[in-house]
Amino acid sequence: MCAEKTDGVDYKDTLNLPKTDFPMRAGLPQREPAWLERWEKIGVYDRLREKEGRTPFTLHDGPPYANGNLHIGHALNKTIKDIIVRSHQMMGHDSRYVPGWDCHGLPIEWKIEQQYREKGQDKDAVDVVEFRQECRRFAEHWVGVQREEFKRLGVTGTWDDPYLTMDFHAERVIAEEFMVFLMNGSLYQGSKPVMWSPVEKTALAEAEVEYHDRQTDAVWVPFRVVPKSEKMALLDDEPTAFNESLHALTASDLDTAQVIIWTTTPWTLPQNRAICFGPDIAYGLYEITGRPEECWARIGDRYLLADALAEEALGAMRLEPSMYRRLRDVTAEELGALSCAHPLRGAEGAEGEWDFDVPLFPGDHVTDDAGTGFVHTAPSHGDDDFEIGRRHGLPMTHNILDDSSFRPDLPFFAGEQIIRDNGKPGNANKVVIDKLVEVGKLLARKRITISDAHSWRSKAPVIRLNRPQWFAAIDVDLKDGRDQHGRTIRERALTSINELVKFTPVSGQNRLRSMMETRPDWVLSRQRAWGVPLTCFVKKGAMPGDADFLLRDPKVNARILDAFEAEGADAWYKPGAKERFLGNDHDPEAYEQVFDILDVWFDSGSTHAFVLRDRADGTEDGIADVYMEGTDQHRGWFHSSLLQACGTIGRAPYRNVVTHGFTLDEKGMKMSKSIGNTILPQEVVDQYGADILRLWVAQADYTADQRIGPEILKGTADSYRRLRNTMRFMLGSLSDFTESDRVEPAEMPELERWVLHRLAELDQTVREGYRAFDFQGVFQSVFQFATTDLSAFYFDIRKDALYCDGDTPRRRAARTVLDILFHRLTTWLAPILVFTMEEVWLERFPGEDSSVHLQDIPETPANWRDEALAAKWAGIRKVRRVVTAALEIQRRDKVIGASLEAAPLVQIADPDLARVVKGVAMDDICITSALSVMEGEPQDDAFRLDDPGIGVVFHAAQGEKCARCWKILPDVGSHAHADVCSRCDEALSN
Repeated sequence: MCAEKTDGVDYKDTLNLPKTDFPMRAGLPQREPAWLERWEKIGVYDRLREKEGRTPFTLHDGPPYANGNLHIGHALNKTIKDIIVRSHQMMGHDSRYVPGWDCHGLPIEWKIEQQYREKGQDKDAVDVVEFRQECRRFAEHWVGVQREEFKRLGVTGTWDDPYLTMDFHAERVIAEEFMVFLMNGSLYQGSKPVMWSPVEKTALAEAEVEYHDRQTDAVWVPFRVVPKSEKMALLDDEPTAFNESLHALTASDLDTAQVIIWTTTPWTLPQNRAICFGPDIAYGLYEITGRPEECWARIGDRYLLADALAEEALGAMRLEPSMYRRLRDVTAEELGALSCAHPLRGAEGAEGEWDFDVPLFPGDHVTDDAGTGFVHTAPSHGDDDFEIGRRHGLPMTHNILDDSSFRPDLPFFAGEQIIRDNGKPGNANKVVIDKLVEVGKLLARKRITISDAHSWRSKAPVIRLNRPQWFAAIDVDLKDGRDQHGRTIRERALTSINELVKFTPVSGQNRLRSMMETRPDWVLSRQRAWGVPLTCFVKKGAMPGDADFLLRDPKVNARILDAFEAEGADAWYKPGAKERFLGNDHDPEAYEQVFDILDVWFDSGSTHAFVLRDRADGTEDGIADVYMEGTDQHRGWFHSSLLQACGTIGRAPYRNVVTHGFTLDEKGMKMSKSIGNTILPQEVVDQYGADILRLWVAQADYTADQRIGPEILKGTADSYRRLRNTMRFMLGSLSDFTESDRVEPAEMPELERWVLHRLAELDQTVREGYRAFDFQGVFQSVFQFATTDLSAFYFDIRKDALYCDGDTPRRRAARTVLDILFHRLTTWLAPILVFTMEEVWLERFPGEDSSVHLQDIPETPANWRDEALAAKWAGIRKVRRVVTAALEIQRRDKVIGASLEAAPLVQIADPDLARVVKGVAMDDICITSALSVMEGEPQDDAFRLDDPGIGVVFHAAQGEKCARCWKILPDVGSHAHADVCSRCDEALSN
């Protein structure tokens, strides 16, 4: 609606048109940096800390690695954290956020080594302290780069005082936390299979491993059963249960049988020590009766196989079903009494190396899904294998060196590598297979594709390898007086998961619980240089498990910690360190200093101690309100923090665990540089602005995987423009609003009180959503309200009163509601659209120290809720939709040009609804010049929508068009001011 100029009178200047300098074109990429500078200048984060009497709320930052530019996953992660922090601040908390960085470990060390390799230098020839300082400088550089990139996203926090795991105090605390494990008896040195990277020559944590498909050779290998007659000569005279079971079996067809195993790691066969079978699997004895020309099986051979896999296994040997027969069942008792000869037993040139029996043991890990139903067992190279070996006292083999080569004195295979230094497959599998063929111990081979573990840094395959490592025992009674939630680390962790921590989404609880229920002891040690060392000493000549093997002296510990506080962990590597720390209390010649470094996950798992416990902006009890990371951190930071804290403080260091998914491209594919589908945060910020990126985060269900791409961002930008238009309308209509214009709710028209009711409903939704970390629910609710309830309904109706009324109660009430809306929409959306809501706020409340981020979400009076009024207006809106749809047809057919040219008749069958509609100014609500309501069934030719009891009959408005408000009314031209209606005449007269 807009005034016209008639008879020389221009009424446009008499209207209350919106007045604002707030632009529709945001220009976010250019303007956002100025707001960042402004917030830093006025110290918004620090000023919020000055607010007294508020309940602290702390989100503890999971530290990213300081080793490269940010990717879109970083932006998702930090934006979610920022929304959590800001929303809780604006709901009345003292909401704290200390950003941090993980600075130690292989990611950074690997980069420095790459630089050495490019220069043709040997890293091992460099002084270790000098090498560590290069790592520190590298980390410092990327901390600075990433800090600016995070700040550009609008993330608030203590950017001038973050936490770094390489800070001297942090290194001291990490060592101190390790010493808790040293002193409470949970630390031990053991030898068991770990994830080992031959390329990086270090053990890896599960979180440092990713799985990729690769090709390998699967082999079917026979293990000859050692006949009973051979065993009898080896039995002791003293009867045992095992011996008695053997004597109970007469010489049988099993004495000449062969147990067939299947493996995809032929290189592990030289380390074989046992065979496992499934106690509940059906097994049979199969005899070969025929063979094709090219076949390693021989007629008369008898094979033990799982029945479910026999056909597949024999088929791999090129045997047709007509070429073999099943002789009989074989029981688990019979299998358990067997022993076999190693396939390489008796091979010429290997005398004594493999001349041992291979026993058969039941194993619950054996299935009949693939293979033969028999699992060859090498205790040095697998978790299940190790457990079987431990249970039955099998010897551990040490045939594989750190570079994945066979030991130099191993017959046949000496020096051959499993994985070459460049990450490519070595010859280990080939030489083993060739030797098996040579000695007649290979029945079949097949090239297959498997999903196998790879290092996520070098991308090279990882092997399971037995290496002496340091472990934290998670099932040892700690006896540390912190047994409120359990006596062992595992018990405390499970109690925390089940009782103390809330998970968002709840599926995270089951995932973390299942991991914690079955996980082995924690491998703490890594064979690297850049990190916090395992600050302990072992006695020379003592063995692991001996009472005096580990030095546990509080005075030595104290000297180490003092040095680390002053000099950092480099102190451990300086000349004379052992003598310095042992002091006069112990003979340095009697002890060896441990130089392994702590798993970097122990570093990050310890951050609760030097951030939450030690900092002034930490928490009273050292527990964070929220840990929030990606779903991969159930096996990463959530996991290691839980283990570490349960060992030191007796419980989880967090009350809430919030998890987000991964970022994918628009097609749902994983982002990859090689595919070319990556999107960098900086590219989005440069094109759209950080607020669009933040809005993308808020619009999506972050608990699932997120898709992002050009089309998705265009849709996000469109949503942003619609919101911006809503805010611009409010700003324009409130340009000269003062407290003297304010109207109390009781004096407002019903339409305004309905808006207040919706505000009260939405305020509860917003607060509950923010508390539950449901930002998608918050944004969708606010966006739907802003675009549907406000722009398409309330604003649409009240534009006429706002523009054309004089100083009427109706206009004052509308502007009062707009002011109330302004304060809530800006604060509701400020945690998400940090830049835009600041711009909106400053448009109304400029000032050097003004900021929306210094405000709280206003409290909403409970008496604004009016369910009866809401029900009434639901009926009114229902009728309005029918009228609007009917008039749209008239506009489409060019009967009218605008709804103000209409004066429809609305016929309503429901007498209660008809009475309600008659009681309001329905012409204003439907934006028509007139409207009449009749109770009764709609006539046959009336327009209907979805309710047959509501019909609309079109009538054109009668009278002349008001030159000021454009309504067509009979009284136009009969007032003091020419060509206007009575309402406009009154407005012009005052």
